[in-house]
Amino acid sequence: MKLSLIVPIYNEEQTLQTIIQRILEMDFGMEREIILIDDASTDATATVMKELDRLEEIRALFQPRNMGKGAALRRGFAECSGDLVLVQDADLEYDPSDIVKLLQPILNDDADVVYGSRFSKMNPQVLAYYHYLGNKFLTHVSNLCTNLNMTDMETCYKLFKADIIKNMKLEANRFGFEPEVTAKLAKTKSRIYELPIKYYGRTYREGKKIGWRDGFAALWYIIKFNLFTSFHNSFESDLPNKYRPGNLDH
Repeated sequence: MKLSLIVPIYNEEQTLQTIIQRILEMDFGMEREIILIDDASTDATATVMKELDRLEEIRALFQPRNMGKGAALRRGFAECSGDLVLVQDADLEYDPSDIVKLLQPILNDDADVVYGSRFSKMNPQVLAYYHYLGNKFLTHVSNLCTNLNMTDMETCYKLFKADIIKNMKLEANRFGFEPEVTAKLAKTKSRIYELPIKYYGRTYREGKKIGWRDGFAALWYIIKFNLFTSFHNSFESDLPNKYRPGNLDH
């Protein structure tokens, strides 16, 4: 099997080299590729990426203009060649050592998708309360719409079987990717797992980019993609039948 790690990047010159080095030090027990997508950074991120692109496992892609995390991920999903696909942020909030654990439910054929939850007793860091409350609120509203019992819909660490995510019709360009992909997964028969992960949240001073406007946008995306988007408008026609709900024309 092959694992594709998709890394959307915007102004992460300070952390990109470190997070990629940590990933390269990991043994996932399978072939891997790391696809870096620069979202028209204004710092020296592109220079760092060009250096990393010399490594055999890494491909560097560059967006023509700043288009948002969701748009960068769409390009990464289209370009990747792995059997499994993982979203990896370019900062240091997530620990790549957790990836080995996230892989296990899929390798054991118990899951098709695995989310890493930041909100567990495994995470010792005291987080900013308002940020925590906002995430819990959005997850709760998402759960009401999807009927999924998740604890962290907004997490970065999402691992998919490639035939699911590559056949999903994604629209959101910024941070709306999280509620969109969750809503569309809920329309399938995908087996979804959620496992606790470590989390080292950074402040806005340290480079955190998501803001309150993205929170309001997430509410709209939850409503839009759950209530106003059909299964047929969520997936390409060649999504394998095993993921499709019953009573649909294939």
